[in-house]
Amino acid sequence: MARRIGILGGSFNPAHRGHLDLSLAAIHRLGLDQIWWMVSPQNPLKPRDGMAPFAERLASARAMARDLRINVSDIEARLGTRYTAETLKLIVRRFPAHRFVWLMGADNLAQMSNWKDWQQIFHLLPIAVFARPSYSFMALAAKAARRFAQYRLKEGAGRKLVMAAPPAWLFVHARLNPTSATEIRKRRSKTRNATTKG
Repeated sequence: MARRIGILGGSFNPAHRGHLDLSLAAIHRLGLDQIWWMVSPQNPLKPRDGMAPFAERLASARAMARDLRINVSDIEARLGTRYTAETLKLIVRRFPAHRFVWLMGADNLAQMSNWKDWQQIFHLLPIAVFARPSYSFMALAAKAARRFAQYRLKEGAGRKLVMAAPPAWLFVHARLNPTSATEIRKRRSKTRNATTKG
């Protein structure tokens, strides 16, 4: 029997409660069996400065993944791929028995048109976009959302999404934790600076 798997990619710099909440919401709203957290060795669109070592980010993801249905994966490092479209193409090919859905926050949809071969992702597997405070309007007005507007499903069709033939996507209005990795890093930096000065 095909397993229904959501893939959440990212730097996880660090992993936080927002990643966990999104994953649990995806399992519930989309009827998924499992979530793969795909930790990126280095996001091509993010500077190396301020990026924790890969092993540290992988460890933070494993510590945060407090549900047996969440599997933290270093598959991108093992495949040696750099771009999401390239990685997903290989995953779909290697696991033909599974049904996958790509998970992302609205902040990523807002700038997805900057990703290499971003349109390929829509054609590779269905996509679920989760609302994030202050990003939703921007995301739905963004180039990627407009380009694939005709393939957007109604939110109530969430459990059918993973079985839908791509391109197919939907926007999920869920009350998620507003935590961001950027804010966590800022707080840690302030704490370190205060300790150093003290």
